[in-house]
Amino acid sequence: MTVTASNFARKANDLYQTEPWATEVLLRHFPVAGLHVWEPAAGNHMMADVLRVNGAKVLTSDIATYDRAHDTGFDFLAGLPAGPSAFFDAIITNPPYGKGNRDAVKFAELALERCDGMVALLLTAKFDFGKTRRHLFQNNPRFMAKIALLDRVSWAGNGETGTEDHAWYVWGPGSYGTARMLYGGKQREGEKR
Repeated sequence: MTVTASNFARKANDLYQTEPWATEVLLRHFPVAGLHVWEPAAGNHMMADVLRVNGAKVLTSDIATYDRAHDTGFDFLAGLPAGPSAFFDAIITNPPYGKGNRDAVKFAELALERCDGMVALLLTAKFDFGKTRRHLFQNNPRFMAKIALLDRVSWAGNGETGTEDHAWYVWGPGSYGTARMLYGGKQREGEKR
């Protein structure tokens, strides 16, 4: 796949809906049944719906409300003091990226501070590149896996895929040593789960 520059004009708090198959890829490797999950960039709840169908108890929040109301309105990048919460076992989301992925870096840092369980973020496939992010990956004993998406996500929901590759980055509650590299894509007819 070739990565090309997008001519899409971005605006503040724009809605990027995560197609259900992308969340299902994460759940094939990391089941959520019985977990209390916080989805802090919930948009229209496409990811939250998949998590619920797979047995998670989901709390939704976002900085803006689109077509569906959230459990709470909340700016993840601005609110809450540091420290883990006892109210949820995992944070799973497709966070805002921001210019140069700066918002995504801050989102990852805050998620790891606020959750001592599983943290799973859907980000660009090259997000783990670069020496300024070593504290999230190479030097982070909680980093356990990267799941490369073998298909591109259609953010507009119209079947037209984006111009960039994406991956799930997963941190766990303990020390994992060597992180695993995993892969997953859309389920094709006749494929086993």
